[in-house]
Amino acid sequence: MSIQELYALLPLEILGIGSMVMLLAGAFFPSVGKKALNFSGAAITLSAGLVATFYSPAVPEAGHMIGFSGFSLFFTALSCFAAFITLLISAGYSERRPLGEEEYPSLVLFAAFGMAFLSSSTSLLGIFVGLESMTLALYILIASNKADPLSGEAGVKYLVVGAVSTAFFAFGLSLVYFDTGTLSVTAAMQAMTHTGKMSPVGLVGWAMLLVGIGFKVSLAPFHLWAPDVYEGGPAPVIAFLSTGSKAAVFAAFLRLTLASSSGWGSLVPVLWTVAVLTMAYGNIAALTQDNVKRLLAYSSIAQMGYVLVALIAAPGSGGTSAVFYLLAFVAMDLAAFGVIASFSGKDGDIGGIDGLRGLGYVYPFRSAALALAFFSLAGLPPTAGFIAKFGVFYAAVKSGYVYLAVIGIATAIISVYYYLKVVVYLYMRPADSSKVVPLAMTAIPRPDPAGHFALAVLMAAIIALGILPGGMLDLIAGFMARPLI
Repeated sequence: MSIQELYALLPLEILGIGSMVMLLAGAFFPSVGKKALNFSGAAITLSAGLVATFYSPAVPEAGHMIGFSGFSLFFTALSCFAAFITLLISAGYSERRPLGEEEYPSLVLFAAFGMAFLSSSTSLLGIFVGLESMTLALYILIASNKADPLSGEAGVKYLVVGAVSTAFFAFGLSLVYFDTGTLSVTAAMQAMTHTGKMSPVGLVGWAMLLVGIGFKVSLAPFHLWAPDVYEGGPAPVIAFLSTGSKAAVFAAFLRLTLASSSGWGSLVPVLWTVAVLTMAYGNIAALTQDNVKRLLAYSSIAQMGYVLVALIAAPGSGGTSAVFYLLAFVAMDLAAFGVIASFSGKDGDIGGIDGLRGLGYVYPFRSAALALAFFSLAGLPPTAGFIAKFGVFYAAVKSGYVYLAVIGIATAIISVYYYLKVVVYLYMRPADSSKVVPLAMTAIPRPDPAGHFALAVLMAAIIALGILPGGMLDLIAGFMARPLI
């Protein structure tokens, strides 16, 4: 590997080395507090993200495995941003709820490394390595609250599901390699589809890849793990799982599908069906939820259905819409879970929606952030969610998938009910002294400056992407128009 390639890998090197440094720092300097460790980890992720944003590598690829296109650098920066916000949210949360010691920020950094590696991989082997690096760290993070049985249960459930999805994904990659004889994503996908349709072996390989990806991003019918894991896992960790990991997996998925060229049509009927099931089930199941984290779990399932709609239309303008939707989703879901983390006390994360009763008048800033996140998730203007959904449905119609767009719009209308239900409890239900606390019967914690800063950044992003989306859309369209090496 040349010096230029080593320089180009700088964002990944910062995350990987930073993860080890954080682990050793906590071991050799035990007097350093949890908050300081989280802030140090946040500084490392911010540094890696800034390098990915402003540094222009002199080489297009390193080791025939990692690409440095605008697409790769964008998702590297997005992974760093998700980790940065997660660690800021965790700073105050970790003082109330046990999240481990030095291993927590170290694992967040390592997971961010896996996400960046996954979304930048131009090799089938690199995709698998990045996916497993990310997932292994998340297994531990979800079960990091050893004092809470629900956290351990969530960790075990995610581990079992993750092992199954990894097996499917590995078998799928092996069949693709058997069919094409190459590990290069572009070469493999083009070899599979050069005749205009996929071979039987290629179709079976893609089917297994879809099962593995479906588990990772909770597409129906591979979504059953999500509600229990979201409910049991620590709120900051679930924020990271829900946003950074899904954005990275979809980035790899998008790279695979765009490289499939003429054989893409063989997969469309299956993906069309999965998208409809995911959007419909996620939104309908969320209607009956009274637990905030479970509601967000089903919401996340539905949101991934909308991203899949954009991905189906990716050969047209859907690629740009998918990337913008993922960016908006990261901001929206991080904001929602950030508020949940800040409202969660020593005895547990906030539970029922009824526990939000009247909090809008007691804690105006955090409640406003939660309301804005839910408005945006519902796709109401002038938020990022509105522009994101409009772009997805416009791309679907433009690519000829009119019925898919109509179904998506119908499910989005359904979602308005349960999103606004949370806002109603915040502002339109009278505060009651027995209800203005989480169901864990603990007082709402005092404001945390780091958490408030994170929420302010997310609120600004949601509003900016909703009011002035042109610059970001032009940036995304620019790198999507070039090869994703």
